[in-house]
Amino acid sequence: MIDMFAGILVACWDILVDSAPYVLFGFLAAGLLKALVPEEAVIRHLGKSSAGSVLKASLFGIPLPLCSCGVIPAAISLRKQGASKGASAAFLISTPESGVDSIAITYALLDPVMTVVRPVSAFITATVAGLMVNSLPDDPVEEAAAESGCGCDSSCCDAPQEGAEKPGLVQRMKDGIAYAFGDLLGDIGKWLLIGIGIAGVISYFIPADFFARYLSGEITSLLVMLAVGVPLYICASASTPIAAALILKGLSPGAALVFLLAGPATNAATLTVIGSFWGRRVTGFYLATIAVCSLVMGWLLNRFYAFTGIDITRWVSEGSHEEASPFGWVMAVLLVLLIVKNLLPSKKSPCECDH
Repeated sequence: MIDMFAGILVACWDILVDSAPYVLFGFLAAGLLKALVPEEAVIRHLGKSSAGSVLKASLFGIPLPLCSCGVIPAAISLRKQGASKGASAAFLISTPESGVDSIAITYALLDPVMTVVRPVSAFITATVAGLMVNSLPDDPVEEAAAESGCGCDSSCCDAPQEGAEKPGLVQRMKDGIAYAFGDLLGDIGKWLLIGIGIAGVISYFIPADFFARYLSGEITSLLVMLAVGVPLYICASASTPIAAALILKGLSPGAALVFLLAGPATNAATLTVIGSFWGRRVTGFYLATIAVCSLVMGWLLNRFYAFTGIDITRWVSEGSHEEASPFGWVMAVLLVLLIVKNLLPSKKSPCECDH
């Protein structure tokens, strides 16, 4: 029993050491992004009900550091302030599926191809969904919800106050860094540790030939990962170490991508709020588009790896077996301390949810 726990802890620690420098860099970038790209600037560009507004919304959402309790009211705020329903829906998909923090940890734990394909797939999925939603007739449910409120009880639902005095650049930078290593890290940190814990359990218990033995069919593995990802409540950063552990056990990169796309963008809480504000029709298109696009992108990714001969397991395996540097250990300890600090009751943000 002691050996088992020791083995799991060692596996978890190795993953944490590998990813910690990139995670901290990702949060630093998120803080700078928060300071330099205020939400009001995003709102100003998404007012027209056009393909251009959907493309902008998908693009803006890719790097933004918002947890799911932040992205839902932000998307609703976009809609209430004049953004098209397609643009707000696209923003609602691309933001949780990607982010500077998850892009950094993808590079750390997976490979350069997945690092590029993941945000590109999020952009494509969000754009397709936004264009389809824009083509739908207006829903009375959405119109009524827009008049009554945002559909979320969290204090994160507060929209930016018009007429408020804008802070200077230095203050915005300070606020952005404080947000990244405070609220955002508090929201995402616990899920990241849970994801690393799950990855450690997978690494220790699941045999190396598990997927080759039980899920050898490509379509079967894609569908299984979609079924696992859709109801799972997990953020983009936390899903990455799990995907890396599954790839080492034989899961195809395409199936891993399905999990990385479907998991962060769909869960019961998100779908409930979407249904209450946008209506059942938009919710159905939202879920169906994520499912279809993630499956298609996963299948295409498998074709790419097969055509180029790139072995993603080699990248993941080499990264996981590299000797940890003192810098990685220091960053891992610092990351854990920051997460613990932000999880203390007196430091908790009102938004206690994932990315």
